[in-house]
Amino acid sequence: MKFYAITPGQCRAARALLDLTQPQLADLAGLGLSTIVDFEKSRRDISQDAAVAIQRALEDAGVKFIAKNGAGPGVRLLK
Repeated sequence: MKFYAITPGQCRAARALLDLTQPQLADLAGLGLSTIVDFEKSRRDISQDAAVAIQRALEDAGVKFIAKNGAGPGVRLLK
């Protein structure tokens, strides 16, 4: 499995905080729905570019990702 800047769990949590559906995130990130679904369920590796697009779309929508620093990775709502 590849390493991404955010984890699938952070992606799901960020979507929940922002009240976004998977199709909405796919549109915001400019990706196919299957890419979002597969990433969140860890079904297959996605490209680093796709992972960055997901992270940027979620950050632009109003969340901040928290790096793993002893307590584990997280996400917080900025709004």
